Amino acid sequence: MSLRYRHRHGPPSAPARPPEEEEPFNIIPVHNLLADHPSLRFPEVRAAAAALHTVGDLRRPPYAQWHPSMDLLDWLALFFGFQRDNVRNQREHLVLHLANAQMRLSPPPDNIDTLDASVLRSFRRKLLKNYTNWCSYIGKKSNIWISDSIRSSSDQRRELLYVGLYLLIWGESANLRFMPECICYIFHNMATELNKILEDYIDENTGQPVMPSISGENAFLNSVVKPIYETIQAEVESSKYGTAPHSAWRNYDDLNEYFWSKRCFLKLKWPIDVGGNFFVSASRGKHIGKTGFVEQRSFWNLFRSFDRLWVMLVLFLQAAIIVAWQEKRYPWNALTDKGVQVKVLTLFITWSAMRFLQSLLDIGTQYGRVSWETLGLGVRMVLKTVVAAAWMVIFAVFYGRIWAQRNQDREWSREANHRVLTFLEVAFVFVIPELLALVLFLLPWIRNFIEETNWRIFYMLSWWFQSRSFVGRGLREGLVDNIKYTLFWVMVLATKFAFSYFLQIKPMIRPTKQLLALKNLKYEWHEFFGSSNRFVVGLLWLPVVLIYLMDIQIWYSIYSSFVGAAVGLFQHLGEIRNIQQLRLRFQFFASAIQFNLMPEEQLLNARGTLKNKFKDVIHRLKLRYGLGRPYKKLESNQVEANKFALIWNEVILIFREEDIISDRELEMLELPQNSWNVRVIRWPCFLLCNELLLALSQAKELVDAPDKWLWYKICKNEYRRCAVIEAYDSIKHLMLEIIKVNTEEHSILTVLFQEIDHSVQIEKLTRTFKMTALPQIHMKVIKLIELLEKPKKDMSQVVNTLQALYEIAIRDFFRENKSTEQLKEDGLASLNPAAMAGLLFENAVELPDPSNENFYRRVRRLHTILTSRDSMHNIPVNLEARRRIAFFSNSLFMNMPHAPQVEKMMAFSVLTPYYNEEVLYSKEQLRTENEDGISILYYLQTIYHDEWKNFLERMRREGMAKDDEIWTTKLRELRLWASYRGQTLGRTVRGMMYYYRALKMLAFLDSASEMDIREGARELGSMRRHGSFDGYNFERSPSSRSLSRSSSSVGLLFRGHECGTALMKYTYVVACQIYGAQKAKKDPHADEILYLMKNNEALRVAYVDDVLTGRDEKEYYSVLVKYDQQLQREVEIYRVKLPGPLKLGEGKPENQNHALIFTRGDAVQTIDMNQDNYFEEALKMRNLLEEYRCYYGIRKPTILGVREHIFTGSVSSLAWFMSAQETSFVTLGQRVLANPLKVRMHYGHPDVFDRFWFLTRGGISKASRVINISEDIFAGFNCTLRGGNVTHHEYIQVGKGRDVGLNQISMFEAKVASGNGEQVLSRDVYRLGHRLDFFRMLSFFYTTVGFFFNTMMVILTVYAFLWGRLYLALSGVEGSALANNGSNNGSNNGSNNAALAAILNQQFIIQLGLFTALPMIVENSLEHGFLQAIWDFLTMQLQLSSVFYTFSMGTRTHFFGRTILHGGAKYRATGRGFVVQHKSFAENYRLYARSHFVKAIELGLILTVYASHSPVAKGTFVYIAMTISSWFLVISWMLAPFVFNPSGFDWLKTVYDFDDFMNWIWYRGSVFAKAEESWERWWYEEQDHLRTTGTWGKLLEIILDLRFFFFQYGIVYQLGIADHSTNIAVYLLSWIYVLVVLGIYLLISYARNKYGAREHIYYRLVHFLVIILAIVVIIALLEFTAFKFVDLFTSLLAFIPTGWGLLLIAQVFRPFLQSVRLWNLVVSVARLYEIMFGVIVMAPVAFLSWMPGFQSMQTRILFNEAFSRGLRIFQIVTGKKSKGDL
Repeated sequence: MSLRYRHRHGPPSAPARPPEEEEPFNIIPVHNLLADHPSLRFPEVRAAAAALHTVGDLRRPPYAQWHPSMDLLDWLALFFGFQRDNVRNQREHLVLHLANAQMRLSPPPDNIDTLDASVLRSFRRKLLKNYTNWCSYIGKKSNIWISDSIRSSSDQRRELLYVGLYLLIWGESANLRFMPECICYIFHNMATELNKILEDYIDENTGQPVMPSISGENAFLNSVVKPIYETIQAEVESSKYGTAPHSAWRNYDDLNEYFWSKRCFLKLKWPIDVGGNFFVSASRGKHIGKTGFVEQRSFWNLFRSFDRLWVMLVLFLQAAIIVAWQEKRYPWNALTDKGVQVKVLTLFITWSAMRFLQSLLDIGTQYGRVSWETLGLGVRMVLKTVVAAAWMVIFAVFYGRIWAQRNQDREWSREANHRVLTFLEVAFVFVIPELLALVLFLLPWIRNFIEETNWRIFYMLSWWFQSRSFVGRGLREGLVDNIKYTLFWVMVLATKFAFSYFLQIKPMIRPTKQLLALKNLKYEWHEFFGSSNRFVVGLLWLPVVLIYLMDIQIWYSIYSSFVGAAVGLFQHLGEIRNIQQLRLRFQFFASAIQFNLMPEEQLLNARGTLKNKFKDVIHRLKLRYGLGRPYKKLESNQVEANKFALIWNEVILIFREEDIISDRELEMLELPQNSWNVRVIRWPCFLLCNELLLALSQAKELVDAPDKWLWYKICKNEYRRCAVIEAYDSIKHLMLEIIKVNTEEHSILTVLFQEIDHSVQIEKLTRTFKMTALPQIHMKVIKLIELLEKPKKDMSQVVNTLQALYEIAIRDFFRENKSTEQLKEDGLASLNPAAMAGLLFENAVELPDPSNENFYRRVRRLHTILTSRDSMHNIPVNLEARRRIAFFSNSLFMNMPHAPQVEKMMAFSVLTPYYNEEVLYSKEQLRTENEDGISILYYLQTIYHDEWKNFLERMRREGMAKDDEIWTTKLRELRLWASYRGQTLGRTVRGMMYYYRALKMLAFLDSASEMDIREGARELGSMRRHGSFDGYNFERSPSSRSLSRSSSSVGLLFRGHECGTALMKYTYVVACQIYGAQKAKKDPHADEILYLMKNNEALRVAYVDDVLTGRDEKEYYSVLVKYDQQLQREVEIYRVKLPGPLKLGEGKPENQNHALIFTRGDAVQTIDMNQDNYFEEALKMRNLLEEYRCYYGIRKPTILGVREHIFTGSVSSLAWFMSAQETSFVTLGQRVLANPLKVRMHYGHPDVFDRFWFLTRGGISKASRVINISEDIFAGFNCTLRGGNVTHHEYIQVGKGRDVGLNQISMFEAKVASGNGEQVLSRDVYRLGHRLDFFRMLSFFYTTVGFFFNTMMVILTVYAFLWGRLYLALSGVEGSALANNGSNNGSNNGSNNAALAAILNQQFIIQLGLFTALPMIVENSLEHGFLQAIWDFLTMQLQLSSVFYTFSMGTRTHFFGRTILHGGAKYRATGRGFVVQHKSFAENYRLYARSHFVKAIELGLILTVYASHSPVAKGTFVYIAMTISSWFLVISWMLAPFVFNPSGFDWLKTVYDFDDFMNWIWYRGSVFAKAEESWERWWYEEQDHLRTTGTWGKLLEIILDLRFFFFQYGIVYQLGIADHSTNIAVYLLSWIYVLVVLGIYLLISYARNKYGAREHIYYRLVHFLVIILAIVVIIALLEFTAFKFVDLFTSLLAFIPTGWGLLLIAQVFRPFLQSVRLWNLVVSVARLYEIMFGVIVMAPVAFLSWMPGFQSMQTRILFNEAFSRGLRIFQIVTGKKSKGDL
């Protein structure tokens, strides 16, 4: 029913409150239902409020005054001690939700003025679903005493009380909201007391009616929330704010999981017993340890969590080696041999060993969970270990017996075969559980049933296999989904195993056998185990095995790309890629808008039936391919066409507001309203261009054809037909308009046009008129129009042109030449002879006033249609505008749910956490220049050149006379323009407020009648011409008009109710955590936030306010504020007291959580600070929300994933690589994860959450310190584990910004990689790894932590390969093998290298970033076409994208590995500015020394030593082929930071940078020096992870550091002085050298300290003696030993790594060394090493800077995108601004 007529109903029956002084309200004034507010027109709102007032005969709270105006929530608050503002907040929350839910009922309820029971019941079930599940899980009876069978009115009140109680508890729980089962526990106990009050129980002790155990002011906060909050706080403090090991303290999850067992009732009691050991923190006495899971730092977690994957990989590897060892052509040939078959049975021994390992790891990591209360757990762990060990022994014994029998009988006798059978029977028993799991996998619903029902019997059965857990039950998907992802993985695994067998394992067998067969190898050093070559074989196999373990990632990447492309094709992505394709479909674009964005009149219960779905499909097909008549023509009187015009014009108008199109483009793109009596739809000009000229040429060609034929030819093209009719109608109207009515000339023209019209009607146009005259007429009409368009009109010329036109029409146009008399008779000539003498039209012309914008706009349009020859493919010019139009139009032909009316849509909110980022750029920020002379504004003007021109054009239209006014009167506009192009809060708010604007417009279109819309369109048409297009409300001041984009042109037609509807459906909360502090400090950020509130009425700001109460005591409040338009100031709406400081865990989730209580609606969209939104996308939001009603598989969605568009790609080539990589991840990657793999989590931030589902299950992110550093993805984990469903939808998109400079990108990658390192340890990953079925577990692994793990494996492969090669070269094995095999056919080297080549090529492909590039190419070709994708890919390669991808692999590997080993993950603020300035060498060194430079130098050193000592490397080609990928890695890691650094190779800057670097190294600094100032400070910070790591971490660190001693061991034996001796003494004596160097260093530093200042001569003397001594020693060595002079340099390669290894080990022992005073020595040596590394890295940079032409080439690489658009980046980089710029 239309909204307009709703407010006839009388006021509600509930007693209204006395009008108090106006209390501020958030969205609807629930406290005052008589207020004049648009939302109160809805009877549903009043019905919900009235239901809350049914207190009736309830017992009144004893100790408080009761007002008749109070409702059920007040009643609960007085009994249980909730805060007043919490009650006010939840009252509005509840009323709004119930009213919205009732509006959505279909069919509508009979009595619209009362709350419908079904609405309340379904809400109660949804809200308390988690609570009832929890009750059933722990075996308690639920305290919701409502029978679902009999309904009564008191039941409704009771239901409201339960719902109200839950919401009040939730609204005041603060940090406890992260612990959903803790809230269930509180609710359970309070509901018990509520029931006692409702049932009038009598207290046994007092004889009075029962009272709650807690009551009074703020009782709930103080007695319930605070004790638990303080426990969390104490745990966080004992964790030293996240730096202590995770296993030492309880995080949010541990505390929450305490409530998963019945013991919480015994221990905690009610009212809460604060003396319980639950409240004792880890640092003190008898406390409760970890519950549910212990997070231990170790790489073994990857094995523990994904043991099934590793079992599969290890068993296949073992089987493949056994089979390949036979060297048969195909594996099945080898398996015919009985011996091979039996050997394959050893798999069972391996399998049982891996189970044993798993059970040992379980004990090793989880012993912390075992206590007296959880003894069963410990028993089970021990039993599992014993059983696993027993299986291992059993298999070994039975296997041994088989071979004993076989060897005894010398053949496969009957007895031997019998023993094989016995072994198989034993094995069958072993795999029974696996078979059972397989059966349950094939029948997923049985598995779900068993896991979800809480029957004792099922628990007993599954006790052995997995510990009982409240989450992670019933995660199986439906059969169809099962089949889809199983097929996907069967394909991937089949390919991988075939590839591995034939190309990795089989080629390695022959070289292995040959090496093992080599006798008397000649080692060139002291060999400790010279007897066998097994160590060498192991080194050869190591890289092969490493690649074998990771290459599923590559196959996954390949298959997922193609599957993703296929899914995308079926979703019709990329069908309209550009404006040309849009032109072809524009005719049925209007129908698509009508079909998708406009709700239909629905019959009751019609939607959702099969028949309807079938109709929909047919309808969409017709739409998509333009079949059937209705999609051909939309004539101009149709409502549909008018609605389309309104929507389309609004979209185009917003493009103009955003300055991405110019005024002229606006005229080209808009659909003008119908006027001048044009009979057809007036398509946008850009569709009609060239059509009229083509029609003219057709008419000229078909001179003698009949009318019908000519018209048929013209009508073949719809746009041509429209162009012809529109041109004719417009010319006719124009002529008659400029000539005065009642003149003779007017009547002549009228007759002429009547003549033409008549001949068209009787189809004799071509017989009556000559078509050849048309071009002349065309030329003259154009001339006339051009005269009219001139600012100064020359009347005589206008008259002349009209006369000429008249002459042509009369003389040349008619086929029969008429005499003057005939013309007079027909009314085609003047009766006045004077007029005929050349004065015709002289006094008859009257041109409209120049201010008649409407008329001249039409004239301009006519001129365009008559003259445009080009096909206008380049309108609009702006690439962003074209992309948006193409995406929007394409999305309307994709499948999406139907839009409901705005009234009936789901309500939703948007939540944005904000801390202290930019809101709007200030004048200073825009003008301040950096060291290169570039200001932000200049940079933006250059990058967004066309948008800047459009902006200036708009400013001039809005009254800017001179350009310098932009810094004065138009300053606010300028700041907004710049801020909307950065990553600012202003941009995000503008984007999110488009939702509000779109909803208001849709609400208007929903309820407007045909007249409204037609009138509306006409009014808009006229209004838009008044002075400004933007048709804003003119009453506003000019400055507020500018930002208040909320009042669009359509806004002027609204009847008022649209705002009310939109406010009820949408609210935007920005969680500005420190806004209170910013206001107090008078921070400009606060004023700008206020400005945003002032101009956006649906915007709310939530912040945490700390108020000083006593001396040092603070109280904390969650506060919500808005801007009141009536009072013209900011007003505070709610102030809810918190139990203490907000931030106990990670900052962002805590900030989101505190603001979550102020959001409204069924869904909440989480948006980050770096996002943007588009108006045309906002129109589709109500369609998206309808997805919650559809089943995806066997569940409805709980998170709707939304596609993102990365808008920062155009800034530089780096930003482009990043955005390309990110785009393929957020589109193709997510698409595959959601369908078919069903493991999409929540990664980024445009996802839409099912709000009530999440608020009862722990909120929209997790917040424990450090472990949840990637807080978003844990929401996805939590969702999946608790039985949610995550989908992905690509018909709607949100903009997102990414980092643009290399340092920012690296910090971002470091943050993500550290976050993944922490995820590996987390309980969520462990549970998902165990609870998902095998194939979903694979998908989950390879798309989350597995991706990072495999990236690390690639780098480890390079290490393994190079170290292995170095070992072979230095030990002499390579030489011996070559010598020994010379006689055999060819050399073993050939076959050996064949296998290695396969491995290395694979490793190289990954390293080049090809497995990130393939999804990119595929997604690009899907959306932009194949050739474009290939071109983009080649361009990227030329811009060195491979260098960037190789470099970022290094970043990921370093931080992922280090986090797992040592921890130290932290949030890294990347700063989202524009990066154009040069970063200094010292800064790059600080960032990348440990993660890249040192590692690159190490690998470079290995390659150098290998080149000089390997007999193989003597062949240059072989050496290059084997090591090119490694050299590429070394070069990328060393040079990338300089290649991608603006002015990275500028000689002067390089010189300056080196000075700066040396100053930094030698700066001693004070205690307070920062890492940026002093090397020493930075060096200590780099060791921070060693302070927090555990013993195992330190041990591993030392073991890894030992590799540096190998250089010395290997090279010493190669020196001349060693004289080919292989005695161990050679190595031991070489340590003398190290000691001597150390001694000399100590001596010199001692001399410097003692003599350096005063007796300088002694200091010089010491120097002199040392030099003399060194020379003497060298001469002696040359003379008396086999020492060669080259040895001096070679030995450097040996001893420098040794020193570095010693340094690293010294860092681990730092506390000990500091106590024995050796630490200063370590620091000084470390400083020398850093200088050496700096020089090594600097050398190639300096060389390239010195080379001419390199700098300009680098700028070209870095800024290519911008170059190709003809920008002046070079000026930006070098700062040579042209003078004319602003």
